[in-house]
Amino acid sequence: MTTSTRGASKTPAVLVLEDGRIFRGRAYGAVGVTFGEAVFSTGMTGYQETLTDPSYHRQVVVMTAPHVGNTGVNDEDPESQRIWVAGYVVRDPARVPSNWRSRRSLDEELRGQGVVGISGVDTRALTRHLRERGAMRVGIFSGNALPDDGTMLAEVRQAPEMTGADLSAEVATKETYVVPAIGEKKFTVAAVDLGIKGMTPHRMAERGIEVHVLPATATVEDVYAVDPDGVFFSNGPGDPATADHPVSVMRAVLERGTPLFGICFGNQILGRALGFGTYKLKYGHRGINQPVQDRTTGKVEVTAHNHGFAVDAPLDKVSDTPYGRAEVSHVCLNDQVVEGLQLLDRPAFSVQYHPEAAAGPHDAAYLFDRFTALMEGQRA
Repeated sequence: MTTSTRGASKTPAVLVLEDGRIFRGRAYGAVGVTFGEAVFSTGMTGYQETLTDPSYHRQVVVMTAPHVGNTGVNDEDPESQRIWVAGYVVRDPARVPSNWRSRRSLDEELRGQGVVGISGVDTRALTRHLRERGAMRVGIFSGNALPDDGTMLAEVRQAPEMTGADLSAEVATKETYVVPAIGEKKFTVAAVDLGIKGMTPHRMAERGIEVHVLPATATVEDVYAVDPDGVFFSNGPGDPATADHPVSVMRAVLERGTPLFGICFGNQILGRALGFGTYKLKYGHRGINQPVQDRTTGKVEVTAHNHGFAVDAPLDKVSDTPYGRAEVSHVCLNDQVVEGLQLLDRPAFSVQYHPEAAAGPHDAAYLFDRFTALMEGQRA
């Protein structure tokens, strides 16, 4: 990807999908060229958390909400140290941000971090196209000297696909760090960082958990060197079919019977560890308004999602695995996609969505309490 930090709203920009569909608009953010997988997010708020979520690495995010940037950018809400999206697509960017915490405009932030975007396109038509045709490779080209359409399309089709991409080590921490418990320390958790969001260890810290965040390359020995009461596997980008190392580490944790919790990519890792397959969704689930049913209680939650892959596990029966019986604990009410797994004979469970819920909703916060209860039960 090549970028510059000089952008202007009148600078022409072109979005080219790999199937040949073209949208024309204006540069938003940095001027240059970028490639990635085109996906759409249905959240009306929380764009800053979306941009800084490492799970969006190598993805060009289309915002379905028409007005983006209204609250500007602050220094409190990022979920990591940088913007991870490969590109950004909006319809009507805010001309003037307005919020008491705002420090700069979204356009300024995108330019400052070299993120190429496009505005002034019909995001409703683009989203409908992706729903019908599926997520696909895309390029955004901006500047006053753009290539011809055929050249741009050829470049898009040469970009790498998301299927088969092994990306977690690219976004994870390189060194272990510790998030201390807030108040009295009750438990220690080893968190394997596959693309973790900053709010996740904070949610555990609120419950008296000291969180040791480990690199994606951490070994079983590294995990148990912190003497954990529980082990956590985070969200992250890429194809779970490539994640052989995290799967092997998780299997070792399951063998020992240590309480285990996984979210998003961690749910897919648990699925593979139990012997289930994974597959790529047509256009994925992304946004903060996805309905999920907790089948253990019957409760329906509004949840935050960001995943393009899912676990292929039976919804209608309990499955036998090398680690005892397992069942689907949560399901998406829109399309019946598996949204959670739990073991019935060992203290392990996972969900496909984001219970840390930055920037909301908070219906699924109880899952951190469920993890705490597993550790309390093990200790007792």
